[in-house]
Amino acid sequence: MYVRIHVSEDARGGSRPVRVLVDTGATYTMLPRRILKAVGVIPQDRVLVRLGDGRLMERDLGLAFVRYRKYFTPTWIMFGERGDASVLGALTLEELRLQVDPRSQRLREIKVALMVSLPTPGANAAART
Repeated sequence: MYVRIHVSEDARGGSRPVRVLVDTGATYTMLPRRILKAVGVIPQDRVLVRLGDGRLMERDLGLAFVRYRKYFTPTWIMFGERGDASVLGALTLEELRLQVDPRSQRLREIKVALMVSLPTPGANAAART
């Protein structure tokens, strides 16, 4: 499924709209280098990426601000090169507090966050008696 997001250098900067494929199997969001440069995003790191066919490649990584409708977040974004797809990855989806609804094929707000729970002290002792 495809959605339109807006990307900017920060929350106050001018943004550019980008049509992206929602890819829950991709760690990072990836947008064309020319768009990221146009809004002032600069590479701050490089990351090794494994493609679906097993090949490895390196891509620049920078901090940007992403908005989808009323949801917004700062996030790490990969700089896409010629031939790379524009994707909205899992990290940004989670930071936006959104998930894919498989029935409607739309993004929806995550209403309840998931968290691990540690056993309360003495719970095991009470269960043994």
